[in-house]
Amino acid sequence: MKVTFCCTGTKAEPWLEGLRTALPHAEVDVWAPGAPQADYAVVWAPPQQFMDEQPGLKGLFNIGAGVDGLLKLQLPAHAKVVRLDDAGMSVQMAEYVTQAVIRHFRELDGYEADMKAGNWAFRKPQMRADFPVGVMGLGVLGERVAKALGVFEFPVRGWSRSAKQIDGVHTFSGEAGFTEFLRGTRILVNLLPLTPDTENVINRSTLQQLLPGAYVINVARGAHLVDADLIALIEEGHVAGALLDVFRKEPLPADHAFWKVPQITMTPHTSARTLREESIAQIVGKVAAMSRGETVQGMVDTQRGY
Repeated sequence: MKVTFCCTGTKAEPWLEGLRTALPHAEVDVWAPGAPQADYAVVWAPPQQFMDEQPGLKGLFNIGAGVDGLLKLQLPAHAKVVRLDDAGMSVQMAEYVTQAVIRHFRELDGYEADMKAGNWAFRKPQMRADFPVGVMGLGVLGERVAKALGVFEFPVRGWSRSAKQIDGVHTFSGEAGFTEFLRGTRILVNLLPLTPDTENVINRSTLQQLLPGAYVINVARGAHLVDADLIALIEEGHVAGALLDVFRKEPLPADHAFWKVPQITMTPHTSARTLREESIAQIVGKVAAMSRGETVQGMVDTQRGY
């Protein structure tokens, strides 16, 4: 069996070492133009040339949470696209979103600014009932985030394309449920996969339907958000602010308007990072299952985009 590694912006050697140890009878190498045909590939943002030169691939294992970039390419005809089920990302995402919600709810940014200014002052405690959190996207990451928020007794709402039931979460689904979901949400968390249907989903219309004083947390993809609409709604006062971890262009250009909006906090696409050891263990298990002709978890429907 031959496994090829083609991950843009990723240090290859630790991955190769781990894969070779876990697959001692396999040939594991970094892809280079003109390389021999492989059976399976571990990828992140590969070039189209890679796909063109590997027409016989049986499986493509994507090491990140989103597969939108991969699905923009012309894939080998018989290759199954497989995403990692979790690989340590869900607990990281739950940490990141929960701290963001709590920081906004407890007005910790304001307290920090007060203390830096030498101002010892208290703020009136706010009620959790006034801060319902809506999670868009209830996959592995979204469900983990929704459950984590429930531990802190926030009212948690969730929206997904198809109906889901999660204990402690008021769920909505489909187009019919989207408006109702938005109108009862004050803190909006986006964890949707990026597809043609969800691109630009956080726009003026969406934001205006949120409760006044809304707060936006985008940890999915930059293309979900219409940047100018967010800025406009902040300037108009309907949206209080946002925490953004993803952007249409990364790194974010120095002249982007977000840098000049104090109500927007930004981080460099670090909300949930792939953990190599857990990822390798998953990939090895899935390769073994596929070799036996079994169906594996994480298989992507390339038509739906997730």
